[in-house]
Amino acid sequence: MIHKPMLGWREWVALPELNLPEIKAKIDTGARSSALHAFAIEPYRKGGEHWVMFAIHPMQKRSDVAVECHAPVKDRRLVMDSGGHTQRRYVIETQMILGQSLIKAEVTLTNRDTMSFRMLLGRTAMDARFTVDPGASYLQGRPDAAECQRLLTAKGV
Repeated sequence: MIHKPMLGWREWVALPELNLPEIKAKIDTGARSSALHAFAIEPYRKGGEHWVMFAIHPMQKRSDVAVECHAPVKDRRLVMDSGGHTQRRYVIETQMILGQSLIKAEVTLTNRDTMSFRMLLGRTAMDARFTVDPGASYLQGRPDAAECQRLLTAKGV
């Protein structure tokens, strides 16, 4: 039997390419795609490529702290939310650190101000490499800056 790291229904995630050392994410095996809270979304061109600038409130229930992020646009897709509403969203691809795992995943950008969690980690990003315990929380612990750097360096990022 293959041992897979165990996740709780909520976990801490680091997004180093977006300068987000930690963000609480809801683990959602019912959601196909992952979503990141974003507002003030502005597309632009950089070196002939499509990029997007967006801001994020990384802390739950706080709108006084904002981080500006920039990322290449991977796609724009129609995504159906949990309420059955369809929205065209920008899709970026970014590195995520979850416990001892470094994951490169697609993330859609949407305003999640009214949601409890600023990030939703869907099943495509988990890619069958984890087991989820819906009765547990934060099993992977908080991201450690030194460990994040070690993982990135080990993968040549």
